[in-house]
Amino acid sequence: MSKDLETTAITYLRHLENREWADAQALCTEHATVWHNDGKGDSTIQENIAGMKAQIDPIRSMRYDIIRQFSRPGEVLQQHVVNVTMKDGAHFRLDAAVYFRFEDGRITRIEEYAGVPSQDAPAAP
Repeated sequence: MSKDLETTAITYLRHLENREWADAQALCTEHATVWHNDGKGDSTIQENIAGMKAQIDPIRSMRYDIIRQFSRPGEVLQQHVVNVTMKDGAHFRLDAAVYFRFEDGRITRIEEYAGVPSQDAPAAP
């Protein structure tokens, strides 16, 4: 069962990468909450996805590279790097640790601890 939850956590992120907002939200319960270490407190899954949609336009691509996952019944803890390429060619990476809580196979809570984005140096000519 824990492997199924790990797969669901990854599938959620893949939907975000592909801007498949409704598919990502469908993996969550209606009352799922999201917390980030930005001091703003909890938001609903609907608010979180709306915020992502509002910020996505300047982004060409986004990829969640999973470093490791740990799971136990109803929970997944994951470390990943978000690699972002902007439409202007800039590249950023964001190191994060994310906790997913599940009920009946659906996400009920996401807690994301993210560092400060770092810009990759431009490639040499």
